[in-house]
Parts: sequence; structure tokens; C-alpha cells
Amino acid sequence: MRFKMITSRNKIKIAVGLSGGVDSSVAAVLLKEKGYDLIGVTMEIFDGCGELKEIGRHGCYGPGETEDVETAARICKRLDIPYYTFDLKEAYRKHVIGYFKREYLLGRTPNPCVVCNQRIKFGFLLKKAIEKGVDFQFFATGHYAKLTKTGGRFLLKKAEDRSKDQTYFLYRLTRKQLSRTLFPLGEYTKAKVRKIARSMELETAYGAESQDFVARNDYAVLFNEEEVKSGDIVDENLNLLGRHRGIIHYTIGQRRGLGIASDRPLYVTKIDTENNRIVVGDRENLFSKGLIAKDLNLVAIDRLDRQHKIGAKIRLNHQEIPATLFPHGNDRAKILFNTPQMSVAPGQSAVFYRGDTVLGGGIIERALRSN
Repeated sequence: MRFKMITSRNKIKIAVGLSGGVDSSVAAVLLKEKGYDLIGVTMEIFDGCGELKEIGRHGCYGPGETEDVETAARICKRLDIPYYTFDLKEAYRKHVIGYFKREYLLGRTPNPCVVCNQRIKFGFLLKKAIEKGVDFQFFATGHYAKLTKTGGRFLLKKAEDRSKDQTYFLYRLTRKQLSRTLFPLGEYTKAKVRKIARSMELETAYGAESQDFVARNDYAVLFNEEEVKSGDIVDENLNLLGRHRGIIHYTIGQRRGLGIASDRPLYVTKIDTENNRIVVGDRENLFSKGLIAKDLNLVAIDRLDRQHKIGAKIRLNHQEIPATLFPHGNDRAKILFNTPQMSVAPGQSAVFYRGDTVLGGGIIERALRSN
């Protein structure tokens, strides 16, 4: 492997978060070529849940972690940089798995990646590294996002490759976290990243495109039998239509896998945790004119004290849509869409954009029905 080294960057030390995948390994390569002093770091989060089996691509949480760590170690050896792993199993179990289970059992749809980034990857991992004596000034990852500094403020911006942009997962990072973060892939397309990996003959060049949260996306194994109880599926007039397998298997807007017979398409419109039942209805009952978001994290503005014209994203694979953002009491915001949107799911994140800049975001508390 040959590197086209440039002048040393005053021996600036950067810890690179390595997952064993192509993106983080290419991020390390790019920083190495620029002459930075690198340290590879990986968090170990899988605590041996015996029910999880690895088939196909790895999950972030699963037994395939061992192979990912070994891959990251080999990448660091090729780059001739030190490598450390840190045991974050307890923190991950408490702050990510615990959160994920609580939200589902309350009938909400959680986003574990958002919480993991803020609390674990950009939080406990760096804290543990510092405690163990790892010396670094910046933390770099393979996320597709950009950072700019304007007037002393760090702004989180969409990646060049909009199809891979990951700002939705990163909106909860604090200003302090952003101030010491680097995203080397922000200016690159995924195709270019893979091309770099192939040219460097990295073993990650042909790896799977992405990872699920849990191996095989089989998150039901995280719950015990007492937590997953069957119950009724009813229509919006409370007529019994069938039985569900446990509310953790359902989310707002779901159509497939309901296991009920009907002469028309039916969708999950409500998860009634108090009565352990799933409510289904027609598609038009899923539309909302807006939402209320709580637990705000503001990135590009100091406070939400007036309305803003924004682009709103209400789930990862949702196309950003025009909307108006309003303050709504203590640590809450109201978003009104220009056109009604389907399947606004409490528990998911709503992220607010102005152009390519993340203004901030919050957790969806409730949808505002159109009717």
C-alpha cells in the first residue's frame, strides 16, 4: 500500500471510529494521506445475546462484531496506526437497548441509531478512550455529512452524496461534540469511496452496503415472553378483526404482516398500549397536517423563538418536505406541513433543515390529524 503523503498537519492527533466497514476504513485512508497522526478506535457493544444468529450481513448489535473488530484491526495494521477497542456493552445495553425496548413497549417507534450516535459513539466511546490515556484532539467517522464553521458556530450540513446523507442520524450531536468532529467522506460519493477502497486493495471494498440495528433485523429477541403479549386487532370502531403477535411487531402505517382478512387495504393507525391492541383503518386515516416534537436539539440556531420555513424529514427514508416550524411551549416545536403526510410515528425523529443546513430536530410526540 502506498500513500501520497503531504506535509504533516502539526501532528494533529485524530481518533478514527472504525466499524470494520468500507466507509470508516476509507475515512482513515483519506486522513492518513493528509498526514494526520491517527489512532483507530472501535466500541464493543455485543453482550452475547444467545438468541441472535448472524446470517448474511452483520448487524451493529450481534455476534458478527468479532469479525468486524478483526477486520478493523487488520486495516489499522496496514495503515500502521495504533488500534484500541473499548468495552461499552453495559452502556449500550442501558442507553440503547433499554431505550429501544421502552419505546416499543410504550407503542412508539424508536430510532436507536440516533441515540447511539449521541450517547455511545460520540459520547461514551470518547470518554472511555480518554480515561484509558488515548491522546487525540479530534474524532473522525465514516458518516456521510459535512461540517462548516461560521462565526464561531459549527454547522451540520448534508453530504455531497444526498442519497447517502446521514445528517438525520446525527442531528442530536451537541455543539461541543461537533466542534471536535471530522467527517472525511462529506465531499465524496459512495461510488468514489468504493473506488478508493478498491484502488487501495482494502478488504472492506466489497463489503455489504449497510448494517441493520440488530443481526437479521430480528429485534424481537431483545424482549422476553412477558413483554410480548398477543392481543386484539380492531378497527377504529373497535370491531374485532383478529389477533396480533405483540405490539413490538407493529408501527404506524404498517400494512403488511397484519394477518387479517379484509376486502380493502388496512393500515395500523394507532397502537393502544393501555389495552394491548392494534387499531387499523383506511389509508386516508394516516394523514397528518403536522406534528408536535419534544426534546429539541438546536444546532444552527440558539433558540426557537419565531417561526421558520423549513424542510422537514420525519423518518430516515422520508423525502424532505416543505413545512413551517413554530415554537410550542417548553422544549417543544410544532411543524405544519405544506401538504399532509402519511404515517407520522411517535418516537421517530423530526429533523429540520434550511437548505442543506440542519437547524435542529426533536422526537415526535404526536401527530396532528388532518381531519
